[in-house]
Amino acid sequence: MTAPTRIIPEAPAATAATPPRSISAELLALVPGLLLCVGVTLAAIALARIEAALFGHAWLEALVLAILLGTALRSAWTPSARWRPGIAFGAKTLLEIAVVLLGASLSAATVLAVGPALLAGIALLVACALVAGYGIGRLLGLPPRMAILIASGNAICGNSAIAAVAPVIGAEARDVATSIAFTAVLGVVVVLGLPFLAPALGFSDTQYGVLAGMTVYAVPQVLAATAPIGATALQVGTLVKLVRVLMLGPVVLVLSLLAPRQRGPAEAGAAPRRPPLHRLVPWFILGFLATMALRSFGLLPQGLLAPIAMVAGLLTVISMAALGLGVDVRVVARAGGRVTATVSLSLLVLGAIGIGLIRLLGIA
Repeated sequence: MTAPTRIIPEAPAATAATPPRSISAELLALVPGLLLCVGVTLAAIALARIEAALFGHAWLEALVLAILLGTALRSAWTPSARWRPGIAFGAKTLLEIAVVLLGASLSAATVLAVGPALLAGIALLVACALVAGYGIGRLLGLPPRMAILIASGNAICGNSAIAAVAPVIGAEARDVATSIAFTAVLGVVVVLGLPFLAPALGFSDTQYGVLAGMTVYAVPQVLAATAPIGATALQVGTLVKLVRVLMLGPVVLVLSLLAPRQRGPAEAGAAPRRPPLHRLVPWFILGFLATMALRSFGLLPQGLLAPIAMVAGLLTVISMAALGLGVDVRVVARAGGRVTATVSLSLLVLGAIGIGLIRLLGIA
């Protein structure tokens, strides 16, 4: 009786008397976990360079390797409370900063250069692929958040889309890492196999460039998939891909409006209320649009664009390492078969829609 009587009344007093942690203390708490994430990132970059030296190019990008290495480390060792603040910061805040910087790679001029018909076609492709991907995922038994992540990655821009959508829908780290890992692996398969489709489909270089831009996940992968075909395919593919990436902003905005519907049963019965503006439009999406506007109006010096892209890429890899460190591989493995089937079928649907749009729009 004595011990409980002593503990219960003293706990609130101790909490009230405890001063808030200083900013410097908060920052210091992030250091161990962030250093761990950076260490995993450096290892991933080194492995990617070894791949490039041995095989001419990296079959698995540093981003994917960071997830795999982080997950492997997490499987062998569970981080203590000392490491968790930095890992959580890397998985969320650094990821959001990377999305903001991604806006510097796009401009209004890039969008206008595509033309209204193709621009509308890309928007239609993204919308259809999102609906189809989500439907396939749910039919195969995936949870709603996982289905949204995979659908977004397939429809828009793979890793970047998954990374941007995840905080909006409240996805867990293991779902994000699983989605990225599977879409990234199949992305490599697409890069290797797509060039063989050009002669089989009888596509011109321009048509093939449009198909690559509509189906390949990441901009660097578009370059790899179109370079063997020719300069025209490379330029067209890159342009279409950049416009497809631009769809990320509207998609995340719509998902932020629908996000309350993804909440748990405890919140489902609550009276519907319009969320505040910062909940409707996440700060990093506003930042993405603002950065794109700065690029469009020429307010970003040309010499800064390459460094910004490099920083965005590095932050993304670090955040992927953090996501991997938060994943229990045994949980991921249980969803493997369904995720693989969902990603594969969604990719086939995306390709079919892309080919259909090329025919419909009469692209020569």
